[in-house]
Amino acid sequence: MAAPYVLHMLTPLKHVSAFDVNMAADAGMATLFPYTEVAPEEVTGITQDAMFSRDPANAARTGLFIGGRDALVALDMMDAARKAMFPPFTISVMVDPSGAFTTAGAMVAVVERALRRTRPEGIKGLSVQVYGATGVVGGTAAVIAALAGARVTMVSHRGLSGVEPKAAEFRRRFGVELACADAPDDATKEKLLTDAEVVFACGRAGMQILSARNLAAAGRLLAAADINAVPPSGIEGVAAKDDGAPLPGGRGVGIGALAVGNVKFRVQHALLKRLADADKAVYLDFRDAYDAARQIAG
Repeated sequence: MAAPYVLHMLTPLKHVSAFDVNMAADAGMATLFPYTEVAPEEVTGITQDAMFSRDPANAARTGLFIGGRDALVALDMMDAARKAMFPPFTISVMVDPSGAFTTAGAMVAVVERALRRTRPEGIKGLSVQVYGATGVVGGTAAVIAALAGARVTMVSHRGLSGVEPKAAEFRRRFGVELACADAPDDATKEKLLTDAEVVFACGRAGMQILSARNLAAAGRLLAAADINAVPPSGIEGVAAKDDGAPLPGGRGVGIGALAVGNVKFRVQHALLKRLADADKAVYLDFRDAYDAARQIAG
């Protein structure tokens, strides 16, 4: 008889995400245990306690879920967990800090779905600008889009010093080309947008990043996506439920937060189910989230 599934949920923050706890329970995890304020150097010990305490035949019935708010810290924690393992004591690991990996994967996939109605190659070769790129969702979306073949610019509104170090680290780790830009005001946004074919707005809830006037400067725009569901929208004229609706001015289509969120929710559930149902250890990060999102979005 199979042992119950045990998911150890690790975060560097004060609290484990209640959202992630509910998602894991709904994916069929029998036992969930939170570890908070976890330092990266503590991951090895937690991993080995989890893997040595079960018969190797039930190793796949144990998993680690790594959260937090920093993509690179979460990935470092995943690397530490994997380095702590060896056969036959191997357990699964999933990384999704602040839901950013599943959100970013869904965002890119939903935009590609809209583009493929007229452009089968999706975002490959397109000029993609990511606003709010200093955040965990924006940074992850930039990497995913670049890996998918887009020409990506990470846009900051607080100076290049806020985005260039992150872009440099992404280049080093993932071998992607990422440009950087600073757009602190309407004039610089509108100048930058003249080259945009796809726009991702990844700002915090309730903050408008691009106005309708800003968007009007984007004469080559094919799609604009926003992950902010709290009014006002991150992109003026893009409603939360939009899923390929024409943008104001007739250039391109809009993707709203709920269209992205519907796919994100299903992606996270699907990846957690992969952990729960696996008969051998699996390791899931933003690349797996994007692959799952593309399958779910269609």
